[in-house]
Amino acid sequence: MSESANTFVWYQLMTTDTGGAEAFYRAVVGWEAQPWTGGGGPYTILSAGDRPVAGIAPLADEVRAQGGHPGWSGFVSVADVDAVAERVVAAGGGVRKGPEDLPEVGRFAVVTDPQGAFFVLFRPSGPAMPEVPAATPGHFGWHELFATDWEAAFAFYAGLFSWTKDRAVDLGPMGTYQTFAANGRAIGGMMNRPPGMPVSAWGYYVTVPEIDAAAARVTEHGGKILMGPHEVPGGSFIVQCMDPQGAFFSLVAARR
Repeated sequence: MSESANTFVWYQLMTTDTGGAEAFYRAVVGWEAQPWTGGGGPYTILSAGDRPVAGIAPLADEVRAQGGHPGWSGFVSVADVDAVAERVVAAGGGVRKGPEDLPEVGRFAVVTDPQGAFFVLFRPSGPAMPEVPAATPGHFGWHELFATDWEAAFAFYAGLFSWTKDRAVDLGPMGTYQTFAANGRAIGGMMNRPPGMPVSAWGYYVTVPEIDAAAARVTEHGGKILMGPHEVPGGSFIVQCMDPQGAFFSLVAARR
């Protein structure tokens, strides 16, 4: 796990069928999988080559009882989880879980922004890992926030993580798509959520070598295509999908 401050360094899928999800993402993305042996509940590590990139955990019964469903979450590296969690609350957000320690892993807190989108604050305890080059297959290459008010959301995250505006794209009736950078590198975009989307939420894009073949693998292995594939400003190609357990995810490629 990378120690890059104020950017996404880990991703986690909580799902109702960990074995089925593992098989699906291995087939679609090409990840390798192995069980985590560090203790605690069952956990599967997904890796691109020899580099761990994400984990799969069972969706807890209490979460399901409260209406929770399978989904991905992103972990943002911070120097002090407790202090940043306090700043989240002071800025109008909330704390869902923690802060607490994961032995041999790090300290974390599950938080929400003022518009309800959740993410995880994380301070890894392991050794630093270098950032991978942009657009490396098997790694998460883009982070997208659908917000009730993207301008207010950007102000919240800029205050927490010093993210900066990168490029504003006019989407016509859909409004503005504002890309943002962390530590000088463009890592994602924000926009107002469409009328049919009930809540604000983060979405995460995994880089693949070629978009059409990856989209075909999604449907071949029981997933659904929700939108795309199509080209986006900048020349990349994307497809938005749902895995067989109902978790939303997206894929991005430099070519079609």
